[in-house]
Amino acid sequence: MASIQYYDVILKPLVTEKSMAGMAEKRYCFLVHPEANKTMIKEAVEKMFTGAKVKSVNTMNRPTKTKRRGMTVGQTAKSKKAIVQLTADSKEIEIFQGL
Repeated sequence: MASIQYYDVILKPLVTEKSMAGMAEKRYCFLVHPEANKTMIKEAVEKMFTGAKVKSVNTMNRPTKTKRRGMTVGQTAKSKKAIVQLTADSKEIEIFQGL
């Protein structure tokens, strides 16, 4: 496994109806690198977003889906989702403020 830097861990924020409801409890969802572990995700969030203190990290491996395009059959890329719970005294993450 190649060394993954903290700025390579978080790929993009995941904005769904369920993740937006969790923002009231300071729970944020991100798509992360498939080889990143919970400690790497916690470290990346605390370094990228100043004032954020992570309480817990839950991760899920999202399986591939079989897709067809005519006669050709393929699969979507596998991905990993992380749900990050912040502590009560930490600042909120700014990228979700305008949503």
